[in-house]
Amino acid sequence: MLWTIFLILMLMWLLGVISGYTVYGFVHILLLFALVSVILEVIRTSGRRA
Repeated sequence: MLWTIFLILMLMWLLGVISGYTVYGFVHILLLFALVSVILEVIRTSGRRA
């Protein structure tokens, strides 16, 4: 589930970077959410393997 959210947020961020359209840094907030979701997924899956 988090990987899907990550991909959607990354695509939206990339679209914002390419178009140059930023609304008060909204694109960068999307990037931050995408990175946080990946970090949470990595932590969650590494805990299962231990």
